[in-house]
Amino acid sequence: MRSFSIICAALLASVVDASTLQPPVLPLIVRNPYLSTWLQNAREEPWSKWPMFWTGAEVGFCVLASLPDSNEVFPLLGRPHDSLEHDDKNYTVAYPVYRGAKYDASTTNLTYSLRAPDNLATAKDLEITLSFLSPITPTSTLRQAIPAAYLSIHVEGTFDVNIYVDVNGQWVSGKRESLIEWGLLEHVTPETSERLKTWKVKRQVEQIFTETNDQPEWGQLHFTGPSEARHESGTSSLLRQRFARTGTLQNEVDANFRSVMDDEPVFAFAKAFKLANSSRTSRGSPGLSEAAVSSALFTITHIQDPVTQYASARGLTFMRPLWKSWFPEDDKLIQFHYGDFAMAYSLASNYSEQLRIDAYQSGSTNYVDIVALSARQAMGATSFSGTPENPLLFLKEISSNGNSQTVDVIFPAFPFFLYTQPRWLAYLLEPLLEHQLSGQYPNKYSMHDLGAHFPNLTGHADGRDEYMPVEECGDMLIMGLALVNSLSYNSDSEAQSIWSTIGNDVDYIGEETRKVFALTSSGSLDSIKYIDDNWGGGAKGVDQAKKWLEGSYELWKQWTGYLVEDALEPHNQLCTDDFAGWLPLQTNLALKGIVGIKAFSELADLLDRPGDAKHYRNISESYVKKWEEYGISRDGSHAKLAYDWYGSWTTLYSLYADAVLCFHPTMTNATSTLEDDSDYASDDNNAQKPLTSRKHSSGRTPITDDFIPDNIYKMQSEWYSAVMQKYGLPLDSRHLYTKSDWEFEAAAVASKKVRSEILDRVALWLNETVTNRPFTDLYDTEGDGGFPNPYFFARPVVGGHFAFLTLERACGGRR
Repeated sequence: MRSFSIICAALLASVVDASTLQPPVLPLIVRNPYLSTWLQNAREEPWSKWPMFWTGAEVGFCVLASLPDSNEVFPLLGRPHDSLEHDDKNYTVAYPVYRGAKYDASTTNLTYSLRAPDNLATAKDLEITLSFLSPITPTSTLRQAIPAAYLSIHVEGTFDVNIYVDVNGQWVSGKRESLIEWGLLEHVTPETSERLKTWKVKRQVEQIFTETNDQPEWGQLHFTGPSEARHESGTSSLLRQRFARTGTLQNEVDANFRSVMDDEPVFAFAKAFKLANSSRTSRGSPGLSEAAVSSALFTITHIQDPVTQYASARGLTFMRPLWKSWFPEDDKLIQFHYGDFAMAYSLASNYSEQLRIDAYQSGSTNYVDIVALSARQAMGATSFSGTPENPLLFLKEISSNGNSQTVDVIFPAFPFFLYTQPRWLAYLLEPLLEHQLSGQYPNKYSMHDLGAHFPNLTGHADGRDEYMPVEECGDMLIMGLALVNSLSYNSDSEAQSIWSTIGNDVDYIGEETRKVFALTSSGSLDSIKYIDDNWGGGAKGVDQAKKWLEGSYELWKQWTGYLVEDALEPHNQLCTDDFAGWLPLQTNLALKGIVGIKAFSELADLLDRPGDAKHYRNISESYVKKWEEYGISRDGSHAKLAYDWYGSWTTLYSLYADAVLCFHPTMTNATSTLEDDSDYASDDNNAQKPLTSRKHSSGRTPITDDFIPDNIYKMQSEWYSAVMQKYGLPLDSRHLYTKSDWEFEAAAVASKKVRSEILDRVALWLNETVTNRPFTDLYDTEGDGGFPNPYFFARPVVGGHFAFLTLERACGGRR
């Protein structure tokens, strides 16, 4: 298939120089909380351990290569060689040369070399690349909603090679004793007429909405490959040994259904690559052959229907996956996804490349790698649901406690969503708003989460969710205004996300029955189907923002009223850093609440409620002056951890909300004094356009004065430099651990020097940490950079690493 080969060559080229940092774990197949497979010990050979689920539990997923000319068999992924007989006379177990891993935001490539057989002395080594694509497609929500990923296998050489891939039942159950069943389907993609084979594996008795150690006990695995691949299911050791001896499989299906680890059943494909017949004699070197190139595509899909249960306005509802509205039958989804590889790759490549450019300009090559590693992880905690008329995005608080739709987990992740696709942030907030507007939550402050454990979003009718009232109210109000701001731009260059400007420009004005953020107007762009309509902009964006707020205005006002009562002097309560314990009068928490009050005054201004706007603006302005008096140390050198904790200090990451909401024109206005300060520029000296003094097209009065005094920003920046540790900036004076999301938000509003220092130290930690799970956001800044306990990993809060990029496009954009 020539077009597939061209795309594959481009895919390999696009990530060849994409990464320099060496994290301990890399994403392989990462789409949602239940389709989440990672390469552990990524600094070593991929055959030294099995791939793992995000928890660290092993997952059966292996790749072998065999050379018919030498009867050698090589492990490439996982530990299939444990099943092989090392003294078998029919084959020899050998090991390839591992060339390392490269990655971007959507792709992880593992590359190997196999030495030419002795009887082909003049042949060059054969190269194999396993390319794992979990595409991030900000212009196509449908594609992002598909719970599937690609494995493309690329070979280049002058002699033949056979490749074997298998998966086991650990993809569909966390219990070794679970009885599973399976079958093979042969089918054809309707548009490209490609013939496919698909293994379908599931528990015999699925346990809906049930987990075992965070792995799902419902859902079906679909493992798909090309029809020319040989297939077989059976006992893992027997199939792997047969492949090692013969280089192929028998096209048979084991009919003996059994448990996951009872004579471990695996589901395998074997593909022969006849490179010797395809290579040509080199013109410049007689006797040598030019390498032939070939590829094969496989897909892994994990289908759950329903995906969650959710206490919606109409009651407890079983929620279907979003993609079901386009593909009612599972087979149709699998066929579309397989045939869509070129389009999915193109959209994902566009995102990865723009992210690389932006991150390099914003930070360094280290920052390129950090955000690339964070992107799939941020999306990997989410699952799309609802309908095109009312799309929803559900989120699991991975690893910390499993809560559903946790407000203070969405909040640190929101820089990623603002930069990548703000509509997805709207889909995250909508379930929280709908549930609370329906009267199912009794407290007057915002709820902490929608359910104690995902996927059961059953709410907290007793109001006894985790107690973070100021935190959650502040978070919701800040994100609400950030979402409104993302809709309010006049030109594409001013948009919060460049991908939100792509698509059909649909006029929403006057469509009273249409949901504000519906997906019913997706269309085609450059021959690519299922592209979303553009997000906001101009009069349409202001109209969308108003329509969204009008139905929930009283709820936003209710939360603001709570903040008026408690934000200035917060009583004893938790903040998002709940692992640090309860504490009254928290300085950073108070500032968040005060910024939240200010945010509501802007929402009121948009809806032409001048009384509310003025009232809450005045309160916020008086509060921030008192906050400065209460929260800053006596010598004026830093913010205290708590008002009454003298000698303490804190990372004041709530300054980021002030800046990203455009409350700090000194930083975001081209007329600022900081424009001439070469050392202090959070937006890389690309100044924003000045705001006019009149009410402009955003529908709001321009902000011309700093809400939080600029000297607070400079003071904190200098303090961070003084308290920096080996691996970064500690969270506060109580411990040497840090939170990487807050580090990046603090760095985004610090001086260039401090920003670079934090970035480089986090990069050093990523290269040296002994943590052995997907990118942790909580780690020790000294010693071996390990887990401080609790153990946080694979969490979506790494979306906070996008803080630099989001701030640079806020308030009118930098390009």
